[in-house]
Amino acid sequence: MKQLFDFNFESFVTPKIVKIVYILITVGLAVLYLAMVITAFASKNAGLGIFVLLIVGPLVTIIYLALARMGLESLVATIRTAEYTGELVRLAGGTIPGHHPDASTGQQAPPPYSAPPQA
Repeated sequence: MKQLFDFNFESFVTPKIVKIVYILITVGLAVLYLAMVITAFASKNAGLGIFVLLIVGPLVTIIYLALARMGLESLVATIRTAEYTGELVRLAGGTIPGHHPDASTGQQAPPPYSAPPQA
């Protein structure tokens, strides 16, 4: 919970709450499906109600659920890439942007990459 109020953005909160967001989206789509079916049957047209119940409702729900899943997976993959890249930089002896070397150990950040001099 305290990560939500980390105004320095030193840690990512998205991978921790993405499961909850996906569950909420799934529940919301189920409620939407039920509302569509109830509305279709309330129109006093049984054919429309059955059509929405068996074809339109499931199709719309599955498409939106798949799109939500793809979006969330893309977001988590991007964040994991950033985390792994930061870890690789740290292991290589560099500093991650926004993080400063520990002053107590006296470590100095390596100089930034520069192209070799051209002859």
